[in-house]
Amino acid sequence: MKPRLYLETTIPGYLTSRPTRDLITAAHQEITKEWWDNRRRDFALFTSQVVIQEAGAGDPFASAQRLAILKDIPMLEVTKEAKAFARRLMKQVRLPSQAAVDSLHIAVAVVHVMEYLLTWNCAHIANAELRSKIEAVCKARGVQGANNLHA
Repeated sequence: MKPRLYLETTIPGYLTSRPTRDLITAAHQEITKEWWDNRRRDFALFTSQVVIQEAGAGDPFASAQRLAILKDIPMLEVTKEAKAFARRLMKQVRLPSQAAVDSLHIAVAVVHVMEYLLTWNCAHIANAELRSKIEAVCKARGVQGANNLHA
C-alpha cells in the first residue's frame, strides 16, 4: 500500500506559478515540478476543502490552474475533531492567529492518519523551530508514530 500524503496549498501554487527570477522561488518551483512528475505516483495523495478554498482564491486564471491540479485528488473531511485539534495546536504551540489555517492543515493530516504532509510553508507548518512542539502535541493526542508525519 502506498504511503498516504496530504498535499498542502503551496504545492499546486508552485506547480502553476509563473517562472521567476528569484532564485529561491525558482528552485522551489523546479523541485516541486520534479517531484510531481517523478514521485507523486509513489504516494496516495489527499487534500482537503481548506486547500481548495486557498487554491481558489486570488487571480481567476491562476486559481483555475491550481484547482485543475487538485481536481482528481480525494478530499479529506475537515471534521469537528480536526477543528478542535487545530485549536489545540494553536494554543499549545503558541502559534500566531494568522497560523490558524496552517494549524488546520496539520490537524486534518493528523486526524486522517496521513504519513506525510507535503508543503513549502516554512513559516508555521515545516518550521524547524516549531516541529518538535507540533510533534509533542500530536504525541500527546495519542497519534501513533507522530514522528512519521513529515512536512
